[in-house]
Amino acid sequence: MMCSSWNDLKAQCLTCKKCGLCTTRNNVVFGVGNVNSEVLLIGEGPGENEDLQGEPFVGRAGQLLDKMLNYIDLDRTKNIYITNIVKCRPPENRDPSIEEQGACIAWLRNQVFLIKPKIIVCLGRIAAMKILKPDIKITKEHGVFYEKNGILLMATLHPAALLRNPHNKPGAFEDFLNLQEKIKQICANTY
Repeated sequence: MMCSSWNDLKAQCLTCKKCGLCTTRNNVVFGVGNVNSEVLLIGEGPGENEDLQGEPFVGRAGQLLDKMLNYIDLDRTKNIYITNIVKCRPPENRDPSIEEQGACIAWLRNQVFLIKPKIIVCLGRIAAMKILKPDIKITKEHGVFYEKNGILLMATLHPAALLRNPHNKPGAFEDFLNLQEKIKQICANTY
C-alpha cells in the first residue's frame, strides 16, 4: 500500500523487516536531499560507510559523486534527492540479490511517487538493470536518455567503479554534463 505522506513512508521503511538484510544492518539508508527535487539519483545499495552513517554515498565514491554534482550545480542538500534500490547494506558490499531488490522496490516506487521527479539518474549497473532495462550494458549505454511514464531516465557509471577504473571518469563526467543540459531544457524554472 502506497503512503501518501513522506514522514509515514520513512517511518515505515526505517522499521522494515521484509528481507534478511534487516538482521545485519546498522541503519536503514532511506535517502537524502530535497524531496521536492526534479532530479532523483538512484544507486544500488548502501556500503559500509553508508550503513554506519545512515546516508547514501558518504564514502570515497560519495565524495567523487558530490564533486561531479557540484560541478553541474547540483547539491544533495539543495536540489536533488539520492537514494538506493535497497535500503540496507548487503554483507561485504556484495550486489543486492534479486530477492532483496524485490523486497525493497516498493519503498523506492513510493519515493518516486511522492517526489515526482522529471529526471532519474541510475548510478551503476544494478540500478540501471532494475530501473531501465535488465539487459543494459552500462559501459556502452551510459549517458543515453530514455523516457518512461513521462520521466527521463539515464544511467551512468557508479562512482565506486570510477574509483576502480579512473580511465572511465571522462565518459561519466560527460554524462553529468549531458544531465546538466537536460536539466536546463526541462527544469528551467527551478535550477
